[in-house]
Amino acid sequence: MPQGDKSAYTDKQKRKAQHIEEGYRKQGVSQDEAESRAWATVNADSGGGNLSGSGRGKPDTNKSARKGGREAAKGRTSAERSAAAKKEWETRRTKSS
Repeated sequence: MPQGDKSAYTDKQKRKAQHIEEGYRKQGVSQDEAESRAWATVNADSGGGNLSGSGRGKPDTNKSARKGGREAAKGRTSAERSAAAKKEWETRRTKSS
């Protein structure tokens, strides 16, 4: 498959890449860079095009999405995480009563 040919990708993978690209564009990333990052993310999650061949039907790992959550959590201190956990516990406790 020539570089840049997206014919081996499913419609779901194409939609996912488009959505990711839009998010990068909103952050001010250039069009080419946003597209490149979007397809790199889709490839990381699904292992590339799934339209034909032995890789078809394998579930997406979504490891990029999980990584984003971990990266965001690194921005908070231990005290901030602890305070958030205590607040969450209080909310759950009052709503369950």
